[in-house]
Amino acid sequence: MERGGILVAGGAGYIGSHACKALAADGYLPVTLDDLSSGHAGAVQWGPLVRADISDAEAVARAVETHGVVGALHFAAKSLVGESVREPLKYFRENVGKGVAFLEALQTAGVGNILFSSTAAVYGDPAQPRPIREEDATRPINPYGASKLAFEGALRAAARASGGRCAVLRYFNAAGADSVGDLGEDHDPETHLIPLIVRASRGETPPLTVYGEDYDTRDGTAIRDYVHVEDLASAHILVLEQLFRGQTDLVLNAGAGEGVTVREVLLAAEECLGRSIPAVVGARRDGDPPVLVADTGRLTALGWAPKKTLPDMIRSAAAWREKTAALS
Repeated sequence: MERGGILVAGGAGYIGSHACKALAADGYLPVTLDDLSSGHAGAVQWGPLVRADISDAEAVARAVETHGVVGALHFAAKSLVGESVREPLKYFRENVGKGVAFLEALQTAGVGNILFSSTAAVYGDPAQPRPIREEDATRPINPYGASKLAFEGALRAAARASGGRCAVLRYFNAAGADSVGDLGEDHDPETHLIPLIVRASRGETPPLTVYGEDYDTRDGTAIRDYVHVEDLASAHILVLEQLFRGQTDLVLNAGAGEGVTVREVLLAAEECLGRSIPAVVGARRDGDPPVLVADTGRLTALGWAPKKTLPDMIRSAAAWREKTAALS
């Protein structure tokens, strides 16, 4: 039985499309709102596509009325750290300005359950290399993180003022692809480590660039927390249903709770794929902290736990790339 429509802003993107699949499997109707500036129409497979900008109040109102929308997931954002450093106003316009317009449209349409896709970038460069807790200081070191934090504040303040319910999921590093091959990671440009490793392993790109090997970590390369995109999608369903049960103002880290270095990911990929992967060392990138690992205690207390491992992420990403390459 259908449980109502969920408006998914950015549902044609990588994480958003996986969340749409998970919503449909759980009985909801995912209604994708996406201008397709970076998403893909082919990723919209489990519900209707409303092709519009998230700041288009009329499109939001029509989608809510037409499809019986009872909640919203907000994934739509610009998300390239380096670009945000070069073009900060673009990031505040897209991630904050348009986000606030989307929020106003949802409130006008009577949608009061909103889950926002945020990022570990809001924490900046943590003072201590331990798992980050949600109550830790938020000091973004790039405009991308600052824009996401600004919208978090707007969302939470609006919910308190209106009586609506909201939640924020702060992602660490999403990776992997759908286990049956329906969806995968298809960014242009691609900036994420695991798909770049897969492409380099196939000879599709120049050698992988490892950005910095002089960090104060166990092998000199940056440490990150990787979580499979299907596990992340399941977290969205769980948290959305907490909102429906009356909880609000939830701020939750979403990661595996374990950190691995870039070199360790590279070695794991060589083992999983059975071949050496060419790599060169480059300079550190602006805005990259040495260690980002999540304390996921709040999310696991709700009954969530990641089920998939780093090798699962690598193998599923490689299978997706193999499939898409064969079709191209």
